[in-house]
Amino acid sequence: MILTDIHTHTSFSPDGRNDIEEMISQAKAQNIAYYGIAEHFDYDYLVNGLTFGGEPATYTDAEKYFLTGRAVQEREKGNLRLLLGCEFGYTANRAAAPLYKKIIETYRPDFIVNSVHTNKISDYYYPDAYSNKLKAEAYKEYFDLVLRSTKADYPYDIIAHLGYCSRYAPYKDTKILHAEFKTEIDDILKEIVFRDKILEVNTAARGSGSEFLPDIDILARYYDFGGRNVSFASDAHDVKRIAEKRDTVVAALKEIGFTGVTVPVKGEYLLIPFDEN
Repeated sequence: MILTDIHTHTSFSPDGRNDIEEMISQAKAQNIAYYGIAEHFDYDYLVNGLTFGGEPATYTDAEKYFLTGRAVQEREKGNLRLLLGCEFGYTANRAAAPLYKKIIETYRPDFIVNSVHTNKISDYYYPDAYSNKLKAEAYKEYFDLVLRSTKADYPYDIIAHLGYCSRYAPYKDTKILHAEFKTEIDDILKEIVFRDKILEVNTAARGSGSEFLPDIDILARYYDFGGRNVSFASDAHDVKRIAEKRDTVVAALKEIGFTGVTVPVKGEYLLIPFDEN
């Protein structure tokens, strides 16, 4: 049985709560074969002058992360396949792209997760991002940014947590239904298929009204468009959430017709069949 969890965070990220040794130890205890760390590189914050809820933004120390991580990666050969990646915070501000390209050129990460966390005002984690906006307006703005992120001016492998804004939205009904945002979501899914990228299934779905993001109706639509590359991500920021809800996600993907999950490794996409994982 081959278990995967691609996209977790350690204390190298500003919001990570356990160090790399603790996270690796837990991953091994859960018999995970492919374990991905994707530390935050939030240059969307940097180029747009954003704060962490009013506090100055802090950033992952890339040199320390990769120096430490590569040593751990070498040590753990034969125990698990540790993949050292980055999560890039997409922004329409083109000043961020050269910064991300420099990270890629300097450190050669094993994979890149491309994420939308912010608009021009704030992270969607904070209420300011939704200020004076109805649900439809706020969500359409978010989907437009995700669509732009599929065409980012830097290499990436995964489009992450589609529906992130619904985790923290201040509306009575936060859930994203494909039927309500059909045009916006279809445009995103078609681009992911056209560009042969990976759509992440992320179980950090708190507050969204779904067990995972994107929900099964969107995943089914992706499948209908020919999308077959899906990755599993707990988005764990501590040891307690590694591989959380994995069985739930696998069952849902099987119901749709998917036969496995995809793991990105230095530009190569490995299909890990469900009957082996």
